[in-house]
Amino acid sequence: MTHTSALFTDFYSLTMAQGYWKKKMDTRAVFEMFFRRNPFGGGFSIFAGIGSLLKKLKDYSYSEEDINYLRSLGLFEEAFLGYLKEFHFEGDLWAINEGSAVFPHEPLIRVDGGLIECQIIEGLILNTVNFQSLIATKTARVWLASGKGSVMEFGLRRAQGPDGAVSASRAAYIGGAVGTSNVLAGREFGIPVLGTMAHSWIMAFPSEEESFQAYADIYPDKTIFLIDTYDTLKSGVLNAIKVGKKLAAKGKNFGVRLDSGDIHYLSVEVRKALDAAGFPDAAISVSNDLDESIIQTLTDAKAPINVWGVGTQMVTGGSEAAFPGVYKLAARQNKQGILEAAIKFSDNPEKTTNPGIKQVWRIYDKQGLCIADVLTLEEGEAPDLIEKGKTYSFWHPASDYRHFSHTVEGSAEPLLRKRLEKGKTIGEEPSLYDIRANVRKGLDSLDQSYKRLLNPHIYKVSISSRLRSLKLELIKNYLGDL
Repeated sequence: MTHTSALFTDFYSLTMAQGYWKKKMDTRAVFEMFFRRNPFGGGFSIFAGIGSLLKKLKDYSYSEEDINYLRSLGLFEEAFLGYLKEFHFEGDLWAINEGSAVFPHEPLIRVDGGLIECQIIEGLILNTVNFQSLIATKTARVWLASGKGSVMEFGLRRAQGPDGAVSASRAAYIGGAVGTSNVLAGREFGIPVLGTMAHSWIMAFPSEEESFQAYADIYPDKTIFLIDTYDTLKSGVLNAIKVGKKLAAKGKNFGVRLDSGDIHYLSVEVRKALDAAGFPDAAISVSNDLDESIIQTLTDAKAPINVWGVGTQMVTGGSEAAFPGVYKLAARQNKQGILEAAIKFSDNPEKTTNPGIKQVWRIYDKQGLCIADVLTLEEGEAPDLIEKGKTYSFWHPASDYRHFSHTVEGSAEPLLRKRLEKGKTIGEEPSLYDIRANVRKGLDSLDQSYKRLLNPHIYKVSISSRLRSLKLELIKNYLGDL
């Protein structure tokens, strides 16, 4: 079993853990991971990374070397280090299905366990889920902008380090990419590996035509010519056609790739040349620092492009540095042994948390389109349920007066599902292909207004009347103590 070092955490998690241990406060606690805004100014996000997280949690522990390092810091007591030496996550974990479309303020992950273990795994949860959710969301936006076309991810060389590259490839495939240039990610996750040739291949031969011919001889079934090394229209596409005719004589097809210049103009002219030469099925692939805005423009202009190669802008997040996920305490066991709701109060209403142990319900209309997500309380003998045919009042999560009434005419689905029980996995993990299919299904259930790149409609995430009452009560109690 590969060791995932539990040193992969923020230092304050360990100092707080020792504090809880010394104060004998390692009682039951419930934490939730959620986010406050969609990245990229978008109308949705894609939840990714939970599969990777569950695998890491299985062997998240401290080796002897890890303990020796902590000992060298001179801050931790020997008895506490002994506690850490036996540490394994033994709590319960709920999560929304990976690949789901998700929205601000709703819990994506709920962790129920000892206060210390819940605190120690905070960094691992946020690091794993935030990054992959960012990249999966970016890729879904690119895929939608392409008209649900073929998008190839090839950002390895621009990704944030080796782990960033592999995680990005996984997340990009979930988000809609058809394959990756990252061979290690292909092996690790079963993602199709794709690639053509670099300019260096062409420059290594005496002529462009010779380089094309050599490549076609070696890879007759996977031949894509990079045609912009010298001159796309006066040289590249003409040599591709010359060699392509020899391939056609053997019953083989070919494609071309553009990596520079005016992609719209060149793709149109290349398409004309290929069609005139009798190659209407020769695919045109394009790259060159593409993002969803550029791709949307080219798609709207009906540029004759078959495959989109996206690297830097997809695997780094482009304009967005990070997914804004946070991890907050939602409930804790008091001195009487009773689990009570916890709230973080803030002068900024958007940062005041929703207290208690919660479920997220997704409500659909008769046509199967999403209407709203509603946070309800799970705790107590009678947890909130959302049932078809009943009418409910749903309240804005950050405002105590904005609300709407809705009669559930379609289905209502609880999204948080138990994934770990006492540290052990429940059920089978879905394949990456199935997670990817979940993305497409979820996006299809969203009205187009939530998916547009500019000024998307804001999806309703609400809280139930009971949760609202609890929140207002806790705020009132907090203010009364001041």
